[in-house]
Amino acid sequence: MALRLFSHFGVSFAKILAVKISTVIITLNEEENIARAIRSVAWSDEIVVVDSGSTDATRKIAAELGARVIEQEWLGFGAQKQFAVDAAANDLIFSLDADEEVSNELAFEVGQLIESDELADGYRIPRLAVYLGRKIRHGGWYPDRQLRLFDRRKGRWSDDVIHESFKFNEGATAGQLKSDILHFTCNDISEHARMIHERYAPLSARSMFESGKQTSILKIFVAPAFSFFRDYILRAGFLDGSQGMIIAGFGAYNVFLKNALLWQMRRSTK
Repeated sequence: MALRLFSHFGVSFAKILAVKISTVIITLNEEENIARAIRSVAWSDEIVVVDSGSTDATRKIAAELGARVIEQEWLGFGAQKQFAVDAAANDLIFSLDADEEVSNELAFEVGQLIESDELADGYRIPRLAVYLGRKIRHGGWYPDRQLRLFDRRKGRWSDDVIHESFKFNEGATAGQLKSDILHFTCNDISEHARMIHERYAPLSARSMFESGKQTSILKIFVAPAFSFFRDYILRAGFLDGSQGMIIAGFGAYNVFLKNALLWQMRRSTK
């Protein structure tokens, strides 16, 4: 697969064969997304899908598209991604979420990078969100650079309960790529609300609690208003139209809920 894609892009076969890439994806009930994600990295030498108990057709679709599917009970976001990295056959890893897609431009850029034969230990890649059919370039959502292409020997995934990331060992070097990973965030507004209510706000509150952060009734009400003003006005979210306003509103709701949950946690320990 790698030879077909990079041959199309005019990249040297000899150098491609010298460096092999494993793409790793973790999944749970991603039948609507997984095919798009896998097809976008068909140039990989290997695609590893680690599934944590899907009850839909995720595993079947992934296997039919040539991925090596491994079933693993849920370990937490960072630990699950590290399990996938450890299961890969190659040291050069491309980490992709199931609701993401590698753009053609990014695939080409990765090909050119390998052809140059001067790889850094890892590369941060801009991530462009697609929200309710619109690409979001303001409001603090872009470029949202993520360390997704890396030598697995140079670091590990963090154990953060939310916003996990790949952390380099001391002395490792990172470069930056220009082309985007596309992130298909939500199918509808109700899904966005559920994500905040069931995942982002509770996990953020837990992380804040464990790190010793405090909140107050005043902050519960003032912080959301500032969040909306910052994202919609200062970060020009208004340039993203109606979607920009909705995103800023949900951002404010997330700030409200995580602080309210933190306040409740602090109160229950007294």
